[in-house]
Amino acid sequence: MNVATSSPAEQVVLLDEGGRPIGVADKAAVHGANTPLHLAFSCYGFDETGRLLVTRRAWNKRTFPGVRTNTCCGHPAPGEVAEDAVRRRLADELGMRAVDLQLVLPDFAYRASAGGVEENELCPVYVCTLVGEPTPRPEEVDSWEWCSWESFLAEARADGGDLSPWARLQAPLLDERHDTWRRALG
Repeated sequence: MNVATSSPAEQVVLLDEGGRPIGVADKAAVHGANTPLHLAFSCYGFDETGRLLVTRRAWNKRTFPGVRTNTCCGHPAPGEVAEDAVRRRLADELGMRAVDLQLVLPDFAYRASAGGVEENELCPVYVCTLVGEPTPRPEEVDSWEWCSWESFLAEARADGGDLSPWARLQAPLLDERHDTWRRALG
């Protein structure tokens, strides 16, 4: 083993059907054809003018490569506070800082499959205001764009397209609570 290039495996928190932690496992070993329920998060980041940052997942990602999606997704590490995990991933993946981070959909969960890999996640959904312009890591993000909430919502509701299955489910639920979180973001 080359110690200089090795890094600890990313761990995810496994959950029972009630959403309670029951263990941890390597992320790479968990995501497969029959993925156990585990903890994740999604974040929708907006700039100061109200535009949403939409990303396209890198084409080399194991789960849902090349799909357009919300700003950032990830998994809290064992013992990590979810809000800290969101901030960590925004910084690591996009080089951005979040302010006004709010939990909007605490109980969102979904299951989706593509290319023989299943997602099975309890995935609380956050919104925030982003500071700066993205400087994405290419192994995480293929491309990005700023768009209006209304155009993203229309895309989520339309048939076809290349938007992630979780974003299609999350966007209408977020829109139902739009007045509350948009006011809080300023």
